[in-house]
Parts: sequence; structure tokens; C-alpha cells
Amino acid sequence: MSTAFIIWVDDEIESLEAHRRFLEQKGYVLKTFTNGFDALEFIKLNPADLVLLDESMPGMSGLETLSGIKAMYPRLPIVLVTKNETESLMDEAIGSQISDYVIKPVSPSQILLVLKKLLDNKRLVSEKTSQRYQEQFRLLFDGAENATDHEAWTNVYRQLIFWELEMEKSRTEEMMDIHLSHKKEANRSFFKFISKNYASWMQDIDIHPPLLSHQLFKQKVLPLLSKPEPLIWLVIDNLRLDQWKSIEPSLSDFLRINEDDSYFSILPTTTQYARNAIFSGLTPLEMEKRFPEKWKSDTDEDGKNNNEEFFLKQQLSAVGMNGVKVSYHKITNHSEAIKIADHAYNLLDYELSVIVYNFVDMLSHARTDSEVLKELTIDEAAYRSLTVSWFNHSPLIQLLRKLADKKINIVLCSDHGSIKVNNPIKVLADRQTTSNLRYKNGKNLDYDPREVLSFKDPAIAKLPKANINSSYIFAGEQDFLCYPNNFAYHSNYFNNTFQHGGISMEEMIVPVVSMSSK
Repeated sequence: MSTAFIIWVDDEIESLEAHRRFLEQKGYVLKTFTNGFDALEFIKLNPADLVLLDESMPGMSGLETLSGIKAMYPRLPIVLVTKNETESLMDEAIGSQISDYVIKPVSPSQILLVLKKLLDNKRLVSEKTSQRYQEQFRLLFDGAENATDHEAWTNVYRQLIFWELEMEKSRTEEMMDIHLSHKKEANRSFFKFISKNYASWMQDIDIHPPLLSHQLFKQKVLPLLSKPEPLIWLVIDNLRLDQWKSIEPSLSDFLRINEDDSYFSILPTTTQYARNAIFSGLTPLEMEKRFPEKWKSDTDEDGKNNNEEFFLKQQLSAVGMNGVKVSYHKITNHSEAIKIADHAYNLLDYELSVIVYNFVDMLSHARTDSEVLKELTIDEAAYRSLTVSWFNHSPLIQLLRKLADKKINIVLCSDHGSIKVNNPIKVLADRQTTSNLRYKNGKNLDYDPREVLSFKDPAIAKLPKANINSSYIFAGEQDFLCYPNNFAYHSNYFNNTFQHGGISMEEMIVPVVSMSSK
């Protein structure tokens, strides 16, 4: 039963007595007026939840009354009740921000439907979303329990994202805790799946492996290079699949989304390993062997992603396309972003333009050190919201809007994702061990083998090693790796921060999307 307070203004209100009684029986509280003057005086001191407003009244017209109400309460829903269906009236009413309109004569059920749509919509959607989720919960749970290949896991993760975004839109808080618990359990099973299968993927033993980072260019970018239109390849560092689904509506307004796909990031799920693999078309071990002067180990102080353009051109040459006219741009600050947006049409002079955008990755790292950002991104929904807000006001969307006016193709992808960590586990290591919280690369690592995926021989995972005793370990679920020294301090400092490098659906199953101008 609704308890919304409705004001109904109509100079023939007596003839609508049956409607009033019907709505009161449904739980609505009504106050009626026969003219706009009295209604405005009342509304000044008695704000309502919704106003039903007759368009044609003597003295003060419905549109004049509408203007007076909006001046006091701009967000108050107003439904115009009218006999006049002329286009000019509708244009003026809609321009004055009515919420809906109904044509006289109206039935009680018509009015009830409008009230439910405007006042009870969120509640009804929330209830329906909860009901649908409960109906699907067993299928989702069984899907995660029984997923035995990468396609099944991709479907599980996409379903989890779908329901999380649905509950976020409908504000179904009571179900969200259940959902997040389910996602945690799914990540536990996903960690086991990766631990069992990752080495066979990298060793080309599995007959049906997923698309991996070092295969992305050949599978998703190269086919579009044969088309006559210029190709824009946009790599947004650390963009998760759920973040992509959140910004997708903004892009679909002016771009045609041809393929909404995903692939698996290699381990470690970091820029150094995954993005270099994307541009080189090689595994980290192959990069280190073929280009030892370009590959940087974890302990090197030099920038570890300074050779992406070199790797890209080597890969183009390897596939017989070294004649392709290429431009490469790495965007790490606002001024660089503005500059490329201002000169967007220059990109059309190239067959392939690569743009690497680092904002989302910088956001996740800055959040660790900034109390303000921690408050702004207190949970997953807030993290998505901040990503959407950035994107919708960024030079990047300005760039894409400009390019959408021309005949182009676009590939948008990420190199890896991130996960919010909350469970510290202890690892012993020497000073030369990498500082990443989701994986460690070094010698003399001491850990609980039940808590991590380890590669004592990194070559099994196509990973290089700095010395003969180097090994790798990877955290799963929402774990993060801490040293015993100052364990309490670091546990507290990094708790509930977004990290990457390890094994989770959020870090490994990432978007690759093909778009074109409409």
C-alpha cells in the first residue's frame, strides 16, 4: 500500500469523486483544488509527492500553474490531465518538464498506472529484481560450481556483473550482500580453475584455451586492419568488465557496438606483463629471450612499459604488415588528453592509431594513498560510478564523439582488471622480491602453498626469471600478500584497496569491444 501524498487540481474536481475514492482505497492520500491559485498557496507550505494538473482551467491555466509549481519545486513530478492533444501543447508541456500526461476522459486505472510508474517504480523494480535474482540464484550458484572451461567461467562472470548492475540500478540492498557473498565463493572456485588449467594454456596443451593477452592483436585487431576505414585501438589500462558495462550506454548513443567480447589476461595481471604481451604478441618469457634489452624485470628501476610502440611495430612486421601507417599515443595526464582530443581528425591520416589511456589504473593506485578517494570509492558501486563520471566528462569521450562523425572502426580493450582486497596473508621473502601485493617474484619465497598458486619453474607459465632460484606466487580471491615485518600496519593500510596482479575474475576476464561509426 502506498502512502504518497497527491495534489489534484481540476476545476471539475467534483466529477472525479469516484477516482479520488478509488485512489484512497489504494492507499494514496489526496488533496483536491478547483483552481491553480489555491493549489499554489497550499503547495508553498505543504509539499506533495506528485501533482495531477488539469490543463484547461479558468483564471490560471494548467501551464501557468505548472510554471509556478516548478519555480518552487523543480523536481516535483507533475502529470498533465488534458483534453487537448495538439502537438504545440505537448511541446510546451514537455518543455516545461511534465513527468507524464493523460488524455481526458480518464479512468481510475489510468491514473493508478501513472502513479505507480512515477512513484512506485523504484520499489516495484526493486521487488521484481529481487524476485528474479532469487529465481536465478540456484542456476548462478550451480554455474560457478560446475564451470569446467573458460567459456563457462566467462558466462558466470558476465551473469554476476549483470545482476550486480541490476541490483545497483534498482537499489536492492537486501539482496546485494547475498550476491557479493556468492561472487566471493565464485572467485574461490575460479582460483582453483586457473590453478588447474593456466599452465596447460601457456604450454599449448589445452585443445580449447581462452584468448590470452599475447593473442589479442591477431584475433581482435588485425582482422579490422584489412578494412578500408581507419582503425582506432583504444587500450584503457585496468578497466574491468563491469566498468565497461557501466560506460557502454554512453558510447552506444553515438557508436555502433559490433562485438562485446572478453578475453583472459595473462599472469601476472599487471601492466608490465599483460600490456607488453598485448603489443608484442609474445609471452613475457619470449619477450625476454628475443628482446633482452627491451624487457625489464620486476627489480629494474627503468619504466617497464616504455617500449610498447617498439613491440607493436615488431608484431606488425612479424605478421607481414610493417608497411601499415601507425600512430601511437600514451595518455598519462589531462593536458595530453586534451591535446589529442583537439587534434582528433589527425588520427584519420593513419591506418592504425593506438591510444593507451592510464586514468583508471591511476585512480585505483591513487585510491590506496588518498583518504578522500577511499571515501568516494567506498565500494564496488562507487568505484564504477566514479569511472562513469570521469568517462562522461573526459577528453576521451570528446575524442570519440568527434571521430564518430567519420567512417572509422574502433577496438576498445583493457589489459587487466583489479579486485578489492581484504584478507592479508603472510609471505617471507628477500629484499629483491617484487613489492606487488597480488603476486611475488623472487627467490627464497616462504609461503603456505594452500593459499597461493606457485610456479617454482616460471617457464611453465612462460614467465622469465631474474636468477636461477626465482619463482612466482599468485594470490587469489580477495587476498593480498604481506611481509611479517610491520604486518599489522600494512594489513590495515592496504585493506579494502583495489589491487591487481593476481587471480580473480575481475583481474583476468577483461573486455575487448569492437565498435564503428553509425
